[in-house]
Amino acid sequence: MHTGLRITAFAAALAATFGTAYGVGSMAEPVVAERAPAPHDEHRRPSPEPHAGHGATPAGGLQISDKGYTLDLATPRVTAGQRAELRFTVRDASGDAVTSYRREHDKELHLIVASRDLVTYRHLHPTRAADGTWSTPVDLPSAGGYRVFADFTPATKGAENLTLGADLAASGRYEPARLPAPDSAVTTDGYRVELAGSLRPGKAGELKLKVSRDGEPVTDLQPYLGAYGHLVALRSGDLAYLHVHPNGEPGDGATRPGPEISFTATAPSAGTYRLFLDFRHQGEVHTAAFTVRVGPAPDAGDRDPAPEATTEHSDGHGH
Repeated sequence: MHTGLRITAFAAALAATFGTAYGVGSMAEPVVAERAPAPHDEHRRPSPEPHAGHGATPAGGLQISDKGYTLDLATPRVTAGQRAELRFTVRDASGDAVTSYRREHDKELHLIVASRDLVTYRHLHPTRAADGTWSTPVDLPSAGGYRVFADFTPATKGAENLTLGADLAASGRYEPARLPAPDSAVTTDGYRVELAGSLRPGKAGELKLKVSRDGEPVTDLQPYLGAYGHLVALRSGDLAYLHVHPNGEPGDGATRPGPEISFTATAPSAGTYRLFLDFRHQGEVHTAAFTVRVGPAPDAGDRDPAPEATTEHSDGHGH
């Protein structure tokens, strides 16, 4: 089964009248990166291309239209702190609403809403009307600039998986938030999640996330969207949506239901990324968020890359 769910990118500066709030996670050992990055401004846009010598990795969500399909967001603004109905349509090259999709990860379409500072994250499950209009309730905690990502594959023969992105504004009083510092462990809803592995520019690497509760490993995770965990990665600065693939699936005879969940991911460039892990246990879905810094690809003579990464609890789940 094709289990790759693309991670998308979105670019633009935060408007002066918007912002988002965040929570803080606990610290632990760091995740390995290619090389320790030089000090930088967290809000600086990273280079869109990987270091020379590595092939470019496509990033999704930077465009509202791609390959003849367009994300038509009917709700471009909401009020922070108030529940609203988010409505949108995917249109084909003729302007008609798309009404037939291939199911991936148990859904026809995956919808992600994230703040531009990558602190607020929502993985939503919209419903589609017969006319092709998608809708879902959303409640964003703070004013600011957000990006909406629609990840889908049209049922048309030969159609590719797409991630289209559009801007969403939440009005209200603006209070700027800084991206949480890198860490490799986070506590969320009483669960501790540890992150280990390598996220490298232009090169696939394995990321392992270990789930425990009350000091004991969780070995009875439940399937969620066709896997024991669902990982979304976004690049800080332009919110590039990355390709992340779960390694194994429930029922394949080899993949265990915890405590470790394994993924393969490729960073399109050096920079700072936020990773959002959704996992299900005892009937509830939980989200753990991490900040990871990826240095430039090392030179041929570099042998000892210095590690640096982060984990951080997201301020809301939105499941």
